[in-house]
Amino acid sequence: MSLRGIVAGNLRRLRHVKGMSQEELADRADIDRNYVGKLEREENAATVDMLEKLAVVLEIDPAEFLQRKGTPADATEPSADK
Repeated sequence: MSLRGIVAGNLRRLRHVKGMSQEELADRADIDRNYVGKLEREENAATVDMLEKLAVVLEIDPAEFLQRKGTPADATEPSADK
């Protein structure tokens, strides 16, 4: 899956977890509702600044947008010692 797809899926999932509609998220982030839909459909790619803005509204760490499902944000790579 592309990074844009990961961000899109996480945005949709996190928005649903918070019980927000696209319109509510857009209003709180002071952006157009159509833009939220385009992000979720992978039609647009969010800037780092936009991810930060959305993260503030969703009350999450912006890194959560980039995590593949099931991968904790603080996971480290396996050590080479093994």
